[in-house]
Amino acid sequence: MKKFDAKDTAVLESILLHRRDVRGNHFLPQRLPQEVVDQILFAAVNAPSVGFSQPWEFVLIDDTEIKKAVKATFEIENENAKQQFDEKQDLYTQLKLEGIMEAPLNVAVFYNEKKQPVLGQTSMYQMGEYSVICAIQNMWLMARSLNVGLGWVSIIDPEKITSILNVPSNRKLIGYLCLGYVDVFHDRPELELLKWEKRKKMSEVIFTNGYTKR
Repeated sequence: MKKFDAKDTAVLESILLHRRDVRGNHFLPQRLPQEVVDQILFAAVNAPSVGFSQPWEFVLIDDTEIKKAVKATFEIENENAKQQFDEKQDLYTQLKLEGIMEAPLNVAVFYNEKKQPVLGQTSMYQMGEYSVICAIQNMWLMARSLNVGLGWVSIIDPEKITSILNVPSNRKLIGYLCLGYVDVFHDRPELELLKWEKRKKMSEVIFTNGYTKR
């Protein structure tokens, strides 16, 4: 049985604390070596999954024309999103929220739902999708350990992405990721540095034996 020591724990904690959502203005054009891509995908497919269902699938994208098509759907959705932030529109306009064209590699991550019942998923049907999110988190941490930046683009139309990538109709887009080497990893999350939101204290989100009044 493998056991870990305090040094291992410290390394994991450091990776966790230094993981960042990378914006397009920080990606470098340098292509990722295949062995690095393979390590990141290896981390993904070794994520936990409910009922050992392994419901994830990955589409690797390095074609410029496909990236342009994806970027076009981002621009439409981004303009719509901006209108929803009345008091923060000026700040929103300044944000660089994706790296679709700048990142040398894009990865679209899909959920492939099983037709038969899945162990552990008969009551909470979303657990399959949550398993795919675990795979993405594994990718994020492995990428950071390899000094590779990863950005998750969520301001896109999933139906348009599935059309662009010729995805079967029974697959569901969970994440659209941008990966590449970067010029900097910020000491703190960029949205925290820009004062978009404040970091919550642990005492604000942890309860014991149910929710209680504070």
